[in-house]
Order: sequence, then structure tokens, then C-alpha cells
Amino acid sequence: MKIPKPMLFLITKPDLDTKVKISSVSYINSLPFIYGLENDSNILNLIDLQKDIPSVCADKLINHKVDIGLIPLAEISKIKNAKIISNYCIGSCGKVETVSLFSQVPVKEIKRVYLDFHSRTSVQLLKILFKHYWKMNPEYILSENGFEEKISANTAGLIIGDRTFRYNSKFEYVFDLSEEWMNFTKLPFVFAVWVSFKDLPEEFLNKFNNALAFGLSNKHLVISNYIKKNPDTKIDIENYLNTRINYYLDPEKKRGMDKFLSLLKSI
Repeated sequence: MKIPKPMLFLITKPDLDTKVKISSVSYINSLPFIYGLENDSNILNLIDLQKDIPSVCADKLINHKVDIGLIPLAEISKIKNAKIISNYCIGSCGKVETVSLFSQVPVKEIKRVYLDFHSRTSVQLLKILFKHYWKMNPEYILSENGFEEKISANTAGLIIGDRTFRYNSKFEYVFDLSEEWMNFTKLPFVFAVWVSFKDLPEEFLNKFNNALAFGLSNKHLVISNYIKKNPDTKIDIENYLNTRINYYLDPEKKRGMDKFLSLLKSI
């Protein structure tokens, strides 16, 4: 009897070029979104998820290196055919804790300000507040690594992201920009939205938004996982994710977006 030759199966890696490339902000405030995208089996094999600081998220989408980005609000105008593809966002209804102006003197005595290179929306928000709310025109200084140590006397500094928690007790004055925006406009602030420059299939967009919702519904797991990985953290992550960050792009936040984008034209 003739013995048949064994069949050979060629195992290949999936081609990432066929996947939808996504750039998400890598900060703590985005962990629920990341959890959803990494743990929802309905979308996991359809995407190539990348984690970046906000300014890099924007650059990648502007240069078409990704298909979707969690984009700083101020960058949308730079993206041709930009489409907001989700009713989820990174927003805050008052104090946010992770976007602050740090200073050793009251705001009226500030002469110079270092601008955090991680951000663009927060930089523009700060300039709007100085011009329209505080009625001041300080000198703005582009920053680089280590600029936080140069904050002294009449020179303040804008710091964003997770590292702000390290500086809250190191300076005499901390001005939370989202809280100041609420004082100024009586509106919430939107820091970042999910944007694409291309038309994506409705079926994929439904899966994408379901994955984000899945992550938000499991914030308790996100919080416990973070604490397990960072047992010595001084960050009250439960309070931060549950009360400081608001993830729903509701009508009030859209009003806040419109107000910001309108004022953006004046600076």
C-alpha cells in the first residue's frame, strides 16, 4: 500500500498592513480605551495598536502613518478630511489634575512660560487662558527634556500627563487648566477625540466603539491592574479615572469644543 506524503501547512504571521493602524495616547487617562482595544476579541485581530504621547499621535495621523488616532483637539484642522469617528473622548468637567501650569509666583507675576513638548492642545488652551481670561501676554519658551527643573521665580511651566502628579507638591502655585477653563467659560473641556482621515467600514467602526465601551465598563479591572503593576504609586488612580476624566462626548462637551476652536483662531 502506498503511504501518502504528509501535508505541509505554511504558518505565516498576519500582515500588519492589512490591519487598521491605531495610535492611542499612552497616558493613564487612556488606559480604559487601551484595555478595550487589547481585550475585545471582536477587534483584536483587526488592528495594529500603537501607544504614543499626544503630539506623536497627531503627527502619525497627519502623515498617514496610522488610520485612526486619539488626537489632540487643536490638531484636527491639520488633518485633511478629518472625521471624528466616536462619541468617546478624553475630557474633563472641571479639575483634571494632569494639565497644569506650575509656578512659584501668582499668575499675574508670571513673565515667561515653558511649554510642554508633549502637548499641543494644552499649549493652545494655556495661550487662550492667558489672553482672554488672565489678560496677559507672557513670553513662551519651547521646551525639551528636563525643562521642569527650570521653573523658578517668574518663569512658570506647563506640564501635562502622568508626570504632573510628581510636581503637585513642589511648587507654590498650581493652576489646573481644565478647572480654569470651566471658570472662564462654564463649559467642560475636550483634550482629545478619536479621528480618522479615511472612510472606514461601518462594521469596523461599530466594533471599534464597542471595544472602547468594553474598556470603560471594565475600569475597575484597569484600576486593579495598574495598582498591581505599580504597588508604590502615589496616584489615586480610582479617583482620577472615575471623577477627573470624563469619556463621553456629550452635547456640553461639543459646546466646549466649539468654544475652544473658535477662540483658537484668535491666538
